[in-house]
Parts: sequence; C-alpha cells; structure tokens
Amino acid sequence: MVRQHKTLFLASVKDFIAKLSITNQAKVAAAINMMVNGEFGSVYTKKLKGPVHELIVKSYRFVYYIKGNEIYFVNAFVKKSAKTPKRVIEHAEKLFKNF
Repeated sequence: MVRQHKTLFLASVKDFIAKLSITNQAKVAAAINMMVNGEFGSVYTKKLKGPVHELIVKSYRFVYYIKGNEIYFVNAFVKKSAKTPKRVIEHAEKLFKNF
C-alpha cells in the first residue's frame, strides 16, 4: 500500500512556483505529486542536514522536511552555486524544531 502524504507550502514557496513558466510549474507539480503518492524514488531529492531535504527540478530547489504524513515545503530558490546556502538549511531546521 502506497503511503499518501499531505503537502503544506509557506507563502514564499507558493509565490516562487507561481512566477515560474507554465511548463516549469507543470514539472514541479508532477514531482510534488509523485512525492505525495510516496514515489520518492521517482524524483531527484537530496538530504541536506538532519530532517531537511531538497527537491531538485531543473535548476530549482525546494527545501522541505517531512513530519508524520505531511511534507512541509519551506523554501524555494534557483540554484546558482554548488552548495545550498547555510542560512536556508538553518531556517528549515528551525521551522522543523518549532513546528
């Protein structure tokens, strides 16, 4: 049985997605839909630190963590360097601990 997940997005992540082209919005939606359906092996994700991960879609990064059956998307940005900014990871860890 496939485990279904709920998704929660911070407003900044919703705004980021809304500014993408329709084609890229569709790619992001497809990747998130796979995650919701428990198909994490079908999408490109990377563990950043502790419970914090990032979903990678083209040059876009979506920072998230999972609590129970909920996926919390807490940040999104265009990847411009080799490393995810430390402040992004620390912010996600703080939200994970305080949520």
